[in-house]
Amino acid sequence: MRRDIMSMEQQIQQDIKAAMLAKEKTRLESLRAIKAAILLAKTADGSESIADEAVVKIIQKLVKQRKETADIYRQQNREELAAQELAEAAAMEVYLPKQLSEEELEAELKKIIAQVGATGPQDMGKVMGTATKALAGKADGRAISALVKKLL
Repeated sequence: MRRDIMSMEQQIQQDIKAAMLAKEKTRLESLRAIKAAILLAKTADGSESIADEAVVKIIQKLVKQRKETADIYRQQNREELAAQELAEAAAMEVYLPKQLSEEELEAELKKIIAQVGATGPQDMGKVMGTATKALAGKADGRAISALVKKLL
């Protein structure tokens, strides 16, 4: 969907216009939330532009917030609000790199465990440090942690 010659920030701006024209309310709200977070990040450090890697981190944070909020709404039996949050999260996930499947994640973690020489649960910190850096953006931190516990 995204062209490499265009920064993610520019792509999001273009997609906001497209969503407005197509009257896609949920997608438009999601994109505006991303744009607002990008603007906050840019003004925080006073820069004119922002790197695509930083935009990915911002979007990951927003998606995580939406999913956590949806869980809270579910606990309160507010399914319509939970569905809205999940729809926004799905619209945002389009801009994230493809996530690893559980099998791919397990294979990567086994390589990392062998690389660090981990032998048991006491080595979880070493494995997690390397794994979170190596798999940044490709897998959720909770999924990595749970699988590392299982493998050690």
